[in-house]
Amino acid sequence: MVVAQADCPARRVPDGTPLTIPKDTFVTITQALGGNYTVTYHGQMVRVDGTDAASLGLEPELLSFPPAEDNQIREEQVWEALGTVYDPEIPVDLVNLGLIYNVTIDQQAKRVDIKMTLTAPACGMGPVLVGDVEYRVKRVPNVEKVDVDLVFDPPWSREMMSEEAQLETGMFF
Repeated sequence: MVVAQADCPARRVPDGTPLTIPKDTFVTITQALGGNYTVTYHGQMVRVDGTDAASLGLEPELLSFPPAEDNQIREEQVWEALGTVYDPEIPVDLVNLGLIYNVTIDQQAKRVDIKMTLTAPACGMGPVLVGDVEYRVKRVPNVEKVDVDLVFDPPWSREMMSEEAQLETGMFF
């Protein structure tokens, strides 16, 4: 349990509705992965972005990469960045959830194009997750632009999860 040190912006899970956790409010951290936090506030599950960690009296977790030795975008670093974005309800990153369908790198344009989906098309956290993907991938050296295409074909199913993620969530049948 932590006490908000300042008014803290958050989003209600799963609909994504913005709200503010007032200063001096007790919250219970239920998930702290990838630098973001899922907390219980007044009986509701809410997500606090890692950039607002100080509002909860926590140290922000920063994603960093070694300086680039050339002007190239490293695909493994893009995938590493994607692996730090977690679903706020499921303690699994988007890569292992099978939500990242494709990554294309345009070295000349210094752009990364990503095709991804959501576990449910009506997920209110979709824009938040897309924003997380854009923010994290832009931290990769030499990336100047990130375009995320949210697609729903093929529709996501649990079979798209890695075996590790299926075991971790109890969805391995």
